[in-house]
Amino acid sequence: MSRPMPRLFLLRHGETEWSLSGRHTGRTDIPLTKRGEDQILARREEVVGEGKLLDPNNLCMVFVSPRLRAHHTFHLLFDHLPKLPDHVTTEACAEWDYGDYEGLLGSEIKERDPNWIIWRHGCPGGESTEEMTHRVDCIIAQVREHHRLYKEEGKGTRDVLIVAHGHFNRVLITRWVNFPLSLGTHFNVEPAGIAVLSYNHNSLKEPAVNGLNLYAM
Repeated sequence: MSRPMPRLFLLRHGETEWSLSGRHTGRTDIPLTKRGEDQILARREEVVGEGKLLDPNNLCMVFVSPRLRAHHTFHLLFDHLPKLPDHVTTEACAEWDYGDYEGLLGSEIKERDPNWIIWRHGCPGGESTEEMTHRVDCIIAQVREHHRLYKEEGKGTRDVLIVAHGHFNRVLITRWVNFPLSLGTHFNVEPAGIAVLSYNHNSLKEPAVNGLNLYAM
């Protein structure tokens, strides 16, 4: 029997004060705003449940960034269920470490370095583009192993979910389709938006992007 193609859902956490103002929020642990919480609760009604986009019966694993804004987003989505889906909290899904640029606006960074572009230069005192690429590629390899076991061996269930961050998700989308990290600049990831990644032509060798910013306000 042919199984439907497995999927990876990427969810960016809800709004925070710094995502609202445009400050680079990497390791700083700040909470969701009330509006950010409401975003996720509204999303839960639309997408979480049997027969819905995020069907707990289909989720074989959820990877969650340990930052409070992502961790809280995960629990807002699933705490109402009788049982949480299998999940792991991991630094592998943390936001890009902005190092010396943590907490700064883009305009403030440009005052320090007018030529700075994160997609080319990485972050002084934080993660380089090479380090970010390696970290994201490692989590993609874990996701694809879940997908392989489901598709080829009939083990587990169809879907994986990652609850993470803006730059992290943009990098992952880019690397999912084997593009260089620098092309991540062309993808937009809104707070509380959902991306869907899967495969073309019923082949795990042809990764594809199915949707971006679903249900984003």
